[in-house]
Amino acid sequence: MANQGIEKDNLIKKMSSAPTDPGCYIFRDKSGKILYIGKARNLRNRVKSYLSKGDLNPKTSVLVSKVNDVEFFVTNSEVEALILENTLIKKHKPRYNICLRDDKTYPYIKITNEDFPRVFITRRVIDDGSKYFGPYTDVKSLRNTLRIINKIFQIRTCKYSLTGEIIEKKKVQLCLSYHIKKCGGPCQGLVSKDEYDRMINKVEAFLEGRIDEVVDYLKEKMDIAAKELMFEEAARYRDQIRAIQSYARKQFVELPDIQNIDLVYFIIESRTALAVLFRVRSGKLMGKEPFYIGNVESAGTGEVVSGFLERYYSSTSLIPDEVLLNIEPDNSEILTEWLSSLRGKKVRIGIPKSGEKLRLMMIAEKNAKLQFEELRYKEGLKVDFVPKTLRSLKKDLGLENYPRRIEAIDISNLKGKQPVGSVIVFEDGKPKKSEYRRYKIKTVERIDDYAMISEVVRRRYGRLMEEGKRIPDLILIDGGKGQVSVAKKELDSLGLDNVPVIGLAKKLEEIYFPSLKDPLVLSKASISLILLRRIRDEAHRFAISYHRLRRKKEGIRSVLDEIPGLGKVKRIELMKHFGSVEKLASVSKEDIMKVPGIGKKLAEKIWEHLHQ
Repeated sequence: MANQGIEKDNLIKKMSSAPTDPGCYIFRDKSGKILYIGKARNLRNRVKSYLSKGDLNPKTSVLVSKVNDVEFFVTNSEVEALILENTLIKKHKPRYNICLRDDKTYPYIKITNEDFPRVFITRRVIDDGSKYFGPYTDVKSLRNTLRIINKIFQIRTCKYSLTGEIIEKKKVQLCLSYHIKKCGGPCQGLVSKDEYDRMINKVEAFLEGRIDEVVDYLKEKMDIAAKELMFEEAARYRDQIRAIQSYARKQFVELPDIQNIDLVYFIIESRTALAVLFRVRSGKLMGKEPFYIGNVESAGTGEVVSGFLERYYSSTSLIPDEVLLNIEPDNSEILTEWLSSLRGKKVRIGIPKSGEKLRLMMIAEKNAKLQFEELRYKEGLKVDFVPKTLRSLKKDLGLENYPRRIEAIDISNLKGKQPVGSVIVFEDGKPKKSEYRRYKIKTVERIDDYAMISEVVRRRYGRLMEEGKRIPDLILIDGGKGQVSVAKKELDSLGLDNVPVIGLAKKLEEIYFPSLKDPLVLSKASISLILLRRIRDEAHRFAISYHRLRRKKEGIRSVLDEIPGLGKVKRIELMKHFGSVEKLASVSKEDIMKVPGIGKKLAEKIWEHLHQ
């Protein structure tokens, strides 16, 4: 326990007389709360460095001003000090230590430590002998991985403790999972422990990227089933082989010259840092994981890198042969020794200089910069961040600029009656409802969508030009070639011939351009098409809601205007009281008389008129 009342001069004496061995030190405040945990090759030299006030940055100076006691743990080596530091930081989570932001939420795939292990996603890592694969940051991809595992391997999902005695006495009954071929039935001894363990080993191989090993295992099972004339079983293994090969083609990029590495690109700024980790196993790039790092204000770049490596690799079993970085970490030799002890064989740490590894680092750099821009954008910092959907849309439509501001136009009418137009606005892929606008069609008295679109375009963008307001980067028309052409003609007449305009037809979701004969057809899963469809549907919704409102108001006027002696004020009072003409028509004369200003004779006139 810390001596909470210790004076500053006694603290200085304690720091000056610290042991010279390697180990960890713990700074505490007046209440005994841990502020910071550090490690050092020489404890005395390290803690005495905090007494040199002129050499401290502002954050460290604040830390030192709060320190009221220091505690030491001596170890036999620097590697032991690193391990102890990690353990203590995980347990206490000090405020001033470098941390993985939101690291408690990172999910893992867990293979339980049982006679017949289960495989599932968890966010709790406990020292229970189980194997954990992760951490992962893309939960959607992780769930897809688990779905493939469950499709290929007959792993039990029940929580029963399957001991030899329970299996022998058949205390657990077969469940639905067995009957639909999702479980091999270990509870009834229908699969041996050796065979189940072999299957779990292939699950581990799959998670480590050794896909060929899994395919060979399934081919062996398929051949055995075929020889025993179990053709349905053989067909099932064949389908599993196809599923895993399809998954590998979609998920993994082949890198035959690189076998087993982790490549981490760091971007470090004043308050936060980002590490993007590329994991390559058995010559396959298995994806990228971004990690945000907090509490980096007082740390050097090398300390941030080493801090991340310590936090990450202390919580994963996926230790590679080599860790490639863009920044040299502090204590590189100690980290190398520690990682090698975790893996059980030599691990290298370095910075790529040439070849395929350098090319992969350049890819990681591009991804990290985009990820960091997104982080700063979410935190409200000034940054020219462009969402992925807009980058995709720019590419798919062949636009010169990113469509940061998109406006969509739709027309709504019923057999030419009560025609209205709507203009909705999306900025950076999100609706900006404060700038939505509605238009009563004034110049068109017949059923003519083209003329109505021309009117809305002319009024909308003529007004924006007059007021000197921003012109959109892209205009979307709800319609096909004809609607787009008339919108383009109207824009040209306004001098806005450089504004891109497209149409999105409803039935086949084809994209029309005014200058092209044939439409552009994108995949239904395209994020560009999904965004355009969302904007088009929002414009349609907004137009219909206005059209219905106008029809409702017109219906009220047309019915109540015909009643002699019922003026505007009393009509308003009736609508306030009953809410709709339908409700008014359903009540008695006595109920109508309860409305202020409505007497017996007028109530009778209203009731009779509505019931003719």
